Amino acid sequence: MLEGKAIVGETDMLQAMQQDALELAAKALDRFDVTEATDIARFIKKEFDRTHGGGWQCIVGTDFGSFVTHCFGCFIYFCVGSLAILLFRGSDAPQQHPHPTHFPASQTLKGNSL
Repeated sequence: MLEGKAIVGETDMLQAMQQDALELAAKALDRFDVTEATDIARFIKKEFDRTHGGGWQCIVGTDFGSFVTHCFGCFIYFCVGSLAILLFRGSDAPQQHPHPTHFPASQTLKGNSL
């Protein structure tokens, strides 16, 4: 596992759901090597689907860009060490107020303990 803090960059999740995401990331990093980004993403996505309903997407890596539309209250982007994790529930239908989110992976982030 990567020791240290998760740094939350962007989120619109309630605090309890954020904590679930951070705890699942910690479990995934206990189970998989940091180089196994696909396995980490699969683990987090499947657990979020199981506990929070289907439709979650998870992207894990050290260098990626994104521009996604997500359901309100279902988005978090955070880093643990050099590993960035983007977790969101996709929106398949246009919303009255869509929430597209775009930011570079190197964006300055605020701290949050894992």
